[in-house]
Amino acid sequence: MISKWIDIINKLDFAFQPIIHTFTGKIYAVEALLRNVDVATGFHNIQDLFDYAFEDELLYQVDIELRRKAIKKFTELNLENIKLFYNLDNRIIYEQNSPKGQTATILEENNLKKDAICFELSEKGSMIEQNAMTRMLHKYKKDGFCIAIDDFGIGVSGLKLLYFSEANIIKLDRFFITNIHNDSKKKLFCSSIVDMAHVMGMKVVAEGVEAQDEFYTCKDIGIDFIQGFLVQRPTIITKEIQPIYKNILKLLKNDRREENKNLIDESYIEYIKAININTSLHDLFVYFKDHPHNTFVPIVDNYDHLQGVIYEVDIKKISYSQYGLSLAKNVSYSSNLIKFIKPALCVESSWGIDKTLETYNMNSENSKGIFVTTANKYHGFINVNSLLSLSHKRNIEIAKNQNPLTKLPGNNQIEEFIYRSFKKLKKKETFHMLYFDFNDFKPFNDAYGFRQGDRAIMIFSELIQKVLPNNTFIAHVGGDDFFIGFQNCTYENIYVIAQEIQEEFIESVKNLYSKEDKQQGFILSYDRFNIQRKFDFLSVSCAIIEINEKTKKENFDYALGKIKKLSKSINTPIGASV
Repeated sequence: MISKWIDIINKLDFAFQPIIHTFTGKIYAVEALLRNVDVATGFHNIQDLFDYAFEDELLYQVDIELRRKAIKKFTELNLENIKLFYNLDNRIIYEQNSPKGQTATILEENNLKKDAICFELSEKGSMIEQNAMTRMLHKYKKDGFCIAIDDFGIGVSGLKLLYFSEANIIKLDRFFITNIHNDSKKKLFCSSIVDMAHVMGMKVVAEGVEAQDEFYTCKDIGIDFIQGFLVQRPTIITKEIQPIYKNILKLLKNDRREENKNLIDESYIEYIKAININTSLHDLFVYFKDHPHNTFVPIVDNYDHLQGVIYEVDIKKISYSQYGLSLAKNVSYSSNLIKFIKPALCVESSWGIDKTLETYNMNSENSKGIFVTTANKYHGFINVNSLLSLSHKRNIEIAKNQNPLTKLPGNNQIEEFIYRSFKKLKKKETFHMLYFDFNDFKPFNDAYGFRQGDRAIMIFSELIQKVLPNNTFIAHVGGDDFFIGFQNCTYENIYVIAQEIQEEFIESVKNLYSKEDKQQGFILSYDRFNIQRKFDFLSVSCAIIEINEKTKKENFDYALGKIKKLSKSINTPIGASV
């Protein structure tokens, strides 16, 4: 390396920002962020620095020296079982003559294993850089390193990258996290990405979490890790990085919910002894000999994080061959189990029963069950029989409390939602409760019959489930009455959504009417006094009740009755704060 670059690197420093477990507040990793770029180079941003190195055809050499610097500082943290997230420039792949094994050597010099580092590859950039990223991703993955896709959601490849990549982690760009609690589209996008990532065995980090409400929303939609100013700003002082963040623990304590009743009963989880990824092939043979009933073994890294599973059938040919045991004892042959590891279907224990069953059902082909982790550490395994028992038990619980027609939650869950909402008002949270009620439903039923009436109810049920975000509470009071609960959304956003539902329902139910009625624009039916008269086509009224820290519980029922009555007289939503 030329002297100017040695001088630049010596002047550069790294700050660390913690990445923590969403559900425990414990540190999972730190991201290394370059500092002093302007002092060292005169450039105003980091990208200019790497552009400069690329133009000098020294990008790889500069990056290796920066890795060395970051890894050395990382060892000063003196915290157990955490990872270093390190950003790579996708253009490194163009360096054709770069030597192999440099990172492994640097880690070894610092007494660290490969699983101590996670390389971040950015989704930003041109299509050429995206292609380079894909090649790099597979290269580093093949070498046994943890891989994270950074800035997910704002690049040019998007879902295609998620589909084809074999990354371990994706990091949702801060654009989607900022104000997520007030933006139903962001919530819908992020919850969908989280569900898809989990199905494919990936974990999700939310970047740029700065507000409590953003944290709670990330927690609600199942994001595994969070990073941002709410936890801690980046710091060059290593002693400021904590093993557990008390401010997050306080938020978690204040957010204890009755939904925890949905957690998996420990009696369904079987602990199957795992082995470390650095175990020799010979010891793997011994494991299956000592555990004759096990047809597979979970593989963990030095931090007890689940890496995958090895099936006995995949190593039988070697173990039964003439020279199998001799080969297994050969360190150069047996030191790497990676080629035998298969992906493991896995869920976090905090996800609960419903998401566990959903994840398994979407990936059940050739699967013997599903692994369970707690704060990303291996916890146990649920076999197929236990999953079937769990599913049966859950179906019975759901059937007891759901509407038989729409299969939506019924009155018990509605009362529970309202009860929990009032309990949380002291935390300055805001809830909105929407009551939808069909207009002129009885005349329609009388004219067209109960079967068409049920179809109208199902049309509305499917409509609201399609329009509303996954984490919205949707329930069926009974008959033509529906209930929807929102947490920490603005009244303005909810009003727009409610109005869209009203308008779309009017269009959707028109197909239920006869050709003659459509042409005349009304139906003839009997009112409550048994007098035949004209009735408009079906529509739906909407009453919105807002409760917040100033709400008096004794006003709720009275205000609800008044506003529901008023909503029947207008064709747009009507709201009140109590």
